[in-house]
Amino acid sequence: MAAGLRAVQRWGLAAATPSLAFTRSAFVVGKQNNAQPNWLGVGLAFGTSAALWALLVKQHNEDVMEYERRKQVRGHKCTGCS
Repeated sequence: MAAGLRAVQRWGLAAATPSLAFTRSAFVVGKQNNAQPNWLGVGLAFGTSAALWALLVKQHNEDVMEYERRKQVRGHKCTGCS
């Protein structure tokens, strides 16, 4: 039984010790001030979203053009070409 508990603790499956469970995170310094938004973060979020949408639309248009090209090649029944 003791060996099983040691294995569970070694794998990190056991709960943290009570002294560590109530410690304050080093990343939480104070309350957020919603009156002054982080405009850099907002700009990065919207800019990244816009860039990803632009890449998605560009890739979609290229895929549609390739589909149309292959559809025309498939429908081409010329004896001189093959």
